[in-house]
Amino acid sequence: MPNSATIHDQAASERPPLRIAVAGLGTVGAGVIRLLEENRDLITRRAGRPIEVVAVSARDRNKDRGIDLSPYRWEDDMDDLAALADVDAVVEVIGGSDGPALTLARNTLKRGKPFVTANKAMIAHHGMELATIADSSDIPLKFEAAVAGGIPVIKALREGASANRITRVYGILNGTCNFILTKMEAEGRDFADVLTEAQAKGYAEADPSFDVDGVDAGHKLSILAAMCFGSRLDFGNVTTRGIRAITAADIREAETLGYRVRLIGMAEQGEDGLYQCVQPCLVPAEHPLGYVPGSLNAVVAEGNFVGRLFFEGAGAGDGPTASAVVADLIDVARNEYGPAFAMAVETLEALPVADSGGRSGKSYVRLIVADRTGVLAEIATAMRDAGVSVESFIQRGAQDGAALIAMVTHEGEARAVADAVSRLTASPNLLGDPVVMPILDL
Repeated sequence: MPNSATIHDQAASERPPLRIAVAGLGTVGAGVIRLLEENRDLITRRAGRPIEVVAVSARDRNKDRGIDLSPYRWEDDMDDLAALADVDAVVEVIGGSDGPALTLARNTLKRGKPFVTANKAMIAHHGMELATIADSSDIPLKFEAAVAGGIPVIKALREGASANRITRVYGILNGTCNFILTKMEAEGRDFADVLTEAQAKGYAEADPSFDVDGVDAGHKLSILAAMCFGSRLDFGNVTTRGIRAITAADIREAETLGYRVRLIGMAEQGEDGLYQCVQPCLVPAEHPLGYVPGSLNAVVAEGNFVGRLFFEGAGAGDGPTASAVVADLIDVARNEYGPAFAMAVETLEALPVADSGGRSGKSYVRLIVADRTGVLAEIATAMRDAGVSVESFIQRGAQDGAALIAMVTHEGEARAVADAVSRLTASPNLLGDPVVMPILDL
């Protein structure tokens, strides 16, 4: 007599397959196909039906991608994928906020077909439009892979924590920056040196701007904020500051104070509106974020009933990202989905932008100044006139006529620290741009 698992496997294989097209055959697209093939039987059982690739498209038909593409029909024009009669759902892993990816997304959803994407830039910029189309026809728009790669944080927030009022979400949202900062921390090297290594190892692009200037993390943060707070996507009001100005000296000073430097994306809904910011911060060394190594990502969400949730894992790469894409496909195959942002688009709130200058806390301020008489008095005057109280002050020995000044302020408003630094910017004694990093109380 066949057991229940055998009966279930037979029933799943007898259901019509979910037939998909894959647009983009880079590392992630190839990873999706590899995963669907390697775990075919397991995925069929979990989806309740087979998931089959029937068509693919990419820019270069002749490129060797390390997988056999002969079983799949090649479409030179990826715009045609949405119109194919034998395609039930489309997967997009092209990238880019506009262009072919956006056109394909619109066409797929308007034709009433599910759309699965790993494209955080497109969702951050056009998610409201695409979700409106999906809602109008009750069609799945899925983007688990767009935030934190293989970490199932979107599903956890949309489903597992859906009964909670999320008060704050924050974390390490860019693996490239975390690799660079933790490498600088471990080896005492400066940013430019480690960036070169990251590019050589494939952790950073030839043009690393989106990563190291905080834009990539900003895309992800805006999606998390919408998911957590029931608010409309508002990437345009995400403040981003990257890690280019961080030096090995900053990391040493942070360690002396009991902190570690991390690029943190943080979103918080308060009485004055929605705060969204990506910037390098000092994180307590004992906090879990201080232990996140290398290129991993981590997300923390704080709910009023569930408490603090912590998610950590690989935020990029073919395997983790493909895993998230296929998880979305399994939901589609099982007909298990809801609104893209956990609630209908028309119920999402357009929250006002919070006054970031009014946020209170301690700050780390680092200055490189000329080693001459009167400089310390000038700094003290600027701090006094801006209303900034200094808790601790360190001056490191002069080199080539320059000295490093590192200060920790007492609790105070961010705008006061910005005012003090602004007063010093025009001084001929200031050599190079100042660095200001919030000290997070987590």
